[in-house]
Amino acid sequence: MQPTERTVFFENTELTELNDREKRMLRKDMQIIFQDPYSSLDPRMKVQQIIAEPIKTHRLLMSKQEIKAEVIRLMYLVGLNEDQLNRYPHQLSGGQRQRIGIARALALKPKLIVADESVSALDVSIQSQILNLLKELRNKLDLTIVFISHDLSVVKHISDTVGVMYLGKIVEIASKSSIYKEALHPYTKALLSSVPVPDPLLKRDKVILEGDIPDPANTPSGCAFSPRCPFKMDICSKVSPVLEEAKENQFVACHLYDAPIG
Repeated sequence: MQPTERTVFFENTELTELNDREKRMLRKDMQIIFQDPYSSLDPRMKVQQIIAEPIKTHRLLMSKQEIKAEVIRLMYLVGLNEDQLNRYPHQLSGGQRQRIGIARALALKPKLIVADESVSALDVSIQSQILNLLKELRNKLDLTIVFISHDLSVVKHISDTVGVMYLGKIVEIASKSSIYKEALHPYTKALLSSVPVPDPLLKRDKVILEGDIPDPANTPSGCAFSPRCPFKMDICSKVSPVLEEAKENQFVACHLYDAPIG
């Protein structure tokens, strides 16, 4: 399916202009870790087959012995061992299954991994283990990870740069320290104010958003957030704000910050 507008770049290459062969070659550099570690693994395949599948699919020049050795290396890299080579997904815990998904994503030595809600289906105790593993792998393998999550405490733990989206559009993007220290967009402020704090004596000003989320297929004119924004101005319902630098290296799409930094 071809996009109706905009472009997608990866390392200065416009992806939508590539033919099928070129896309296949580039896919080795981009892998994904799925949300559900159970449904994303084939229940009929053993662990060894699951991790080896990308290598075989992309026809890398490796013998059977080399592929098995690489699978074992990947398993140890993600905290598993070769005793689990011949097990099926249902014989593993949720955390172990997600480690299998991570090993599979690493099999082609990618430059970019998209982690799509990759810990939301796990117990809280296991979440921290997987997050720490991802951070360790990112540093060890020089990976770029696009970590998608609705849990802002998880985002804070793993991210360097944070982008906040509303109805499919980025409304604020900045370093983690900037976002969590002083968010600018009203939606970002509302999200952060809703994060539970483990201190019953700490009082915070909570931002309550009124109204319902608009239909993504039929967004309001102007700023899509304007029907729910407590700071709405006349211009908000008429003109869609542009993502601009409101503070140094902190970009926001909001008419409250229409005057960019000098």
